Amino acid sequence: MPQAHAHNDYLHARPLVDALDHGFTSVEADIFLVDGKLLIGHTKSDLDPRRTLESLYLDPLRARVRECQGSVYPGGGSFQLLIDIKSAGEATYSILTKVLAGYADIVSAVRDGQLEQKAVNVVISGNRPREMMAAEKVRYAGVDGRLGDLDSDAPANFLPLISDNWLLNFKWKGEGSMSDADRRKLQDAVTKAHARGRRIRFWATPENTNFWRELRASGVDLINTDDLAGLEKFLRAGAPQN
Repeated sequence: MPQAHAHNDYLHARPLVDALDHGFTSVEADIFLVDGKLLIGHTKSDLDPRRTLESLYLDPLRARVRECQGSVYPGGGSFQLLIDIKSAGEATYSILTKVLAGYADIVSAVRDGQLEQKAVNVVISGNRPREMMAAEKVRYAGVDGRLGDLDSDAPANFLPLISDNWLLNFKWKGEGSMSDADRRKLQDAVTKAHARGRRIRFWATPENTNFWRELRASGVDLINTDDLAGLEKFLRAGAPQN
């Protein structure tokens, strides 16, 4: 399901595995840099030295890609790992980029401006060290933009995704009908993102089928959810996705 994004995926009983079992093609993990390790968690109180980015996501993804002969799902298709940096951006990314380089067999890279597509596309959100990333000759991740980046001239391989807080940008909360003004604003954002080869996503979104129906109709690429089973049921019951 190309529109299915597992928000805060690591909070599920089986991080990554639950999302894959429900057919999701995008998962989100928060990371902190602690003593040189990239630990998974939403706050520092959640951290466990055994729950690293490698153990919960990169190693299982590598095993899956090898099992499926080059892709996360049998038959091909891309998969997104959205990494939300919660600790200091530059210090964390300096370790993260080295870790990702160790998974170059499965992670897409941009080398001298040219995209080398692999099974997993990594995108950096949260504390994004944009200048540091832009200066890399070999880069294993793109940047998660905001609505303010819709008119950016940055290439899509650097800024592949636009994400923003729904509640800070729209009045509609998912009940009843969306206003014409909100619908026009949403459609304009989707159109601008797609015109520059970017996907678009919103967080802090209502969790109901009425809301998901509007996002799908507008062409929003990734529907953010913590309700894996609910979104799977909704998407599989609807029209075939692009």
